[in-house]
Amino acid sequence: MVSKTARNINNLFAEFSPESDPFEKARQKGPKRWILAHIFSGSNKLYFIIVFFTTIIAANLNSLIMIFVGNTVSDILDASGTNFVFNVVMILILALATPIMRLINYMIREVLAQRIERDARKEFYAILLGKSQSFHDQQKIGELMARATNDVRMLNFMISPALSLILESFTNLIVPIVYIALFYPTQLLLTPILFSILFLISLRSYIKKLTPIASTLRTEFGNMNAVLNEIITGIEVVKATSNELFELKRYSKPIKAYRDAFIEQGYLQAKYLPLLFLGLALTGSLTHAIILFLLGIFDIGQIFAYVGLISMLRFSTFVSIFVFQIIRIAITGAERLLEMMNRGTEIDENPNGVKRQIEGGIKFDNVTFTYPRDDKPVLKNISFKVSSGQTVAIVGTTGSGKTTLTKLISRLYDINSGNILIDDIDIRNYSLRSLRSQISYIEQDVFLFSTKIIDNITFGKESSLKKVKEVATQAQAHEFISELPNQFDSEVGERGVQLSGGERQRIAIARAFLSDPRILVLDDSTSAIDSETEDKIQRAIKNVQKNRTTFIITHRLSQIRWADLIIVLKHGEIVAKGTHKELLKTSEEYRNIFVKKFDVDIDQLLREEA
Repeated sequence: MVSKTARNINNLFAEFSPESDPFEKARQKGPKRWILAHIFSGSNKLYFIIVFFTTIIAANLNSLIMIFVGNTVSDILDASGTNFVFNVVMILILALATPIMRLINYMIREVLAQRIERDARKEFYAILLGKSQSFHDQQKIGELMARATNDVRMLNFMISPALSLILESFTNLIVPIVYIALFYPTQLLLTPILFSILFLISLRSYIKKLTPIASTLRTEFGNMNAVLNEIITGIEVVKATSNELFELKRYSKPIKAYRDAFIEQGYLQAKYLPLLFLGLALTGSLTHAIILFLLGIFDIGQIFAYVGLISMLRFSTFVSIFVFQIIRIAITGAERLLEMMNRGTEIDENPNGVKRQIEGGIKFDNVTFTYPRDDKPVLKNISFKVSSGQTVAIVGTTGSGKTTLTKLISRLYDINSGNILIDDIDIRNYSLRSLRSQISYIEQDVFLFSTKIIDNITFGKESSLKKVKEVATQAQAHEFISELPNQFDSEVGERGVQLSGGERQRIAIARAFLSDPRILVLDDSTSAIDSETEDKIQRAIKNVQKNRTTFIITHRLSQIRWADLIIVLKHGEIVAKGTHKELLKTSEEYRNIFVKKFDVDIDQLLREEA
């Protein structure tokens, strides 16, 4: 039995987790700490240090160039010109060194940006794999894709160019002021210091106003993707119902909201005050320098150098108007990623749980289950017992909970109350990987990956071509596969679109045969197959059922009547259970199913089974 404490700590675990997760703690501390954890992870730290120091060196080299330009002008105006050659040579050396530093800087920052995007994308993907089925049931695929692609991509842009340019911006703000303090009268610091204070204050206000806009941009981008994905996925229904105009109007809403957010951002940028402060600073600095020149404190060369240093403030001002926008959007994107990654999951992987070959004995003990965010139980007080190797048929009207019941066996969802035991061990005590690897589902709505047929059959279990052909033959799939141009190497298209419904089901059946499960679930698995092929597949399934516990969800009398146990569900509750002959005599609900399905007289049906 699973302890109560273990059941209450579900949010601390995931169904799947990679062997190492260096960012787990950082994710809990918010987007900024998470981003910093990626920047300083492993060798990324060295790349960042190189970017940091090359940025500072480049800013110093730029400032020194201004100093030597001023000295050169002074030498030209000075008749002696004693240091003219030295100053020119230094300008040449510095002018060559500066672009080299920037080349190194840009190259390393791009490497750092790509590595962070790669790591974040891998981390997000791994965590998505670890989320429970109930989590994925609640997600819009388009919204999920927007986060997995665009929001992760913004982390790249945040490093290159945004973060690198911010470093360059602040060094170009601070270094020139330091050089002014070192080489020129201290009163000349008044204008640049005053500008810096006003710049930082207005920048803080700008970032604060930009935050909700960035959030709206990311949210509406996700909404656009969600609607677009839904429309494309259901394009056949849209076309069949001539509903294009309605869908166009529906898609226009998030597009308009996305556009309006950009317009609002444009209004904010149009009122960006640092541009005004820069103009006043340049004018004030030049005026101040001319006054000192008239007083005989400054010469023309020093005016050139001083104004050149002040002009370096241009870079900080013009860059900040868009790099902080990228930073803000990237942080918002990181918040959206973390919101999803930090969301609790209901099922733990339990890697240290029971790992053994199961026999297949199953017991439901007063099980009740409600889907997350739903108040009405789907299954109520379900109790039954199945011995290893038996076949169980589950029947009932649509919405009675048949499919949900079988999904609980492999812990796709965790129950609200009661217990499910396999071989007298609670399924929550099994290692999730061990448990699920021994259970195979063949469903009516077959999902195939957009790859080769052989890859779909061997999905989850590597095997030789000989074995693949063997299971394909058992599933009555080998014949149609052999007629394809590339046979087992044929591509099936997205979701198997290049195959018919019956062909997709036979591929899924072959995949189940190959996995050699201890528990087999057949959920109306032959619904898209003609009668002749179905008869062949049923014989193959009968062979593969030997020594396996099998659950069958179907309304086909030919499959139900031979089951060892038949469970009749109605509104999520078991209303009857027993063999076919027993239920025909004792269960009105069971008899009604076949009277409606086959349009036969109940007395006749009873006589046939007598």
